[in-house]
Amino acid sequence: MMSIVVRVKQKQIAQLISKGKRLDGRDLYEYRDIKIEQGIIEKAEGSAKVLLGKTEVMVGVKIEVGQPFLDTPNDGVLTVNAELVPLASPTFEPGPPDENSIELARVVDRGIRESKAVDLPKLCIEPGKKVFVLFVDIYVLNHDGNLIDASALAALAALKNTKIFNYEVQDGEIKIKPGYTPLQLQAHPIAITFAKINDKLVVDPWLEEEQVMDARLTITTDDQGRICAVQKGGSGFFTTKQIMEAAQIAVEKAKEIRKKLGWVT
Repeated sequence: MMSIVVRVKQKQIAQLISKGKRLDGRDLYEYRDIKIEQGIIEKAEGSAKVLLGKTEVMVGVKIEVGQPFLDTPNDGVLTVNAELVPLASPTFEPGPPDENSIELARVVDRGIRESKAVDLPKLCIEPGKKVFVLFVDIYVLNHDGNLIDASALAALAALKNTKIFNYEVQDGEIKIKPGYTPLQLQAHPIAITFAKINDKLVVDPWLEEEQVMDARLTITTDDQGRICAVQKGGSGFFTTKQIMEAAQIAVEKAKEIRKKLGWVT
């Protein structure tokens, strides 16, 4: 019975998309409303919540002192984790991270890392010995489609809200000083996700579109329009022409979102 319902809905969605319309009334390249609230977790160094339509994601940033990686002794450490809270969707189950939460964390991490949004060398305290470690923890609170874009926005908003405690090093020991210093970001990577439905591309797919899409493509670009992350999902494929078209749209939509949110370097 469900397969019949899905096929009927897929046909309805596809017919509308072929006419340049969508079931929820949006244009093909139109985003749902974006709402951002920062500083919502009192004990975190940075935090934010994003509402993308009905999709809701919260991100907290914690900072600790740790050791750098052996191959990057002069850089701080960035770690992104994602948790799909079971209450957010009937398809989310408790337990260790599954492939969906791992993919979500990696795509968000890649966009931040490859755009060099966080100046990791500035997080070095003592080369090869002590650095700041930034833990960016993503919590999906309600799943109504396009978790990647919502999570990437929430992570960036939380980092923009992050403050690092003041310190000094005395005899190899870190002494905490009064006050905090805001974390300065060097870029604002924006993830734009496309769904391919009956050979048409739509941005910001909501849950019902994701359930019938052939494939998914996420392209993250920085403030200069350079691509810093690409992720493909689903069993379908994208032609070279569709990928090039998506890349151009991603740059333009990212510009629109930055302008709307006032995020400029």
